[in-house]
Amino acid sequence: MRQKPTVLAREIVATSRLFRVEELQLRFANGVERTYERLVGKGAGYGAVMIVALEDAEHVVLVEEYCGGTDEYELSLPKGLIEPGEDVLEAANRELKEEAGFGARRLEHLAELSLSPGYMSQKIQVVLAQDLYPEQLAGDEPEPMRVDRVNLRELSSFIQHPQFSEGRALAALYLARDLLQQRGELTL
Repeated sequence: MRQKPTVLAREIVATSRLFRVEELQLRFANGVERTYERLVGKGAGYGAVMIVALEDAEHVVLVEEYCGGTDEYELSLPKGLIEPGEDVLEAANRELKEEAGFGARRLEHLAELSLSPGYMSQKIQVVLAQDLYPEQLAGDEPEPMRVDRVNLRELSSFIQHPQFSEGRALAALYLARDLLQQRGELTL
């Protein structure tokens, strides 16, 4: 295993409502020194969840929301922050109810994904939700989210959809599809 670089200095160089930019002065094992910058979250840092919610044996629930980063309405999986006192599965069920209007009787943690490990410290927990039932909770979204669906058998063509560009959502869909296929719950 490689030796991690030595942190010579670290400093917060910018702060916004949501993020801090941290500058790291590093020395690598070979003596080379570099400055890295990364986004780090503000606050307690309880993490985030992304939910692959199966409406039936092959259809996954998507939500359409405005995304400031792309300045577009995008389709993605329900997701959100883990609140203090919640575990990953409780947060996933709450976010699913707030964003898509469904609760789940079966929840399973699938994976932890980095968002952009070269520039961000944040990670997201991917949860598979099954045996859905209708239940809506009020959330913090500025407008109601439109609910849509994608067939897990059509992922390779869905990545061409003009409103779908989120890499972590695509990875989560493939993780869920492959797991369901391995368990014999989905045939392709």
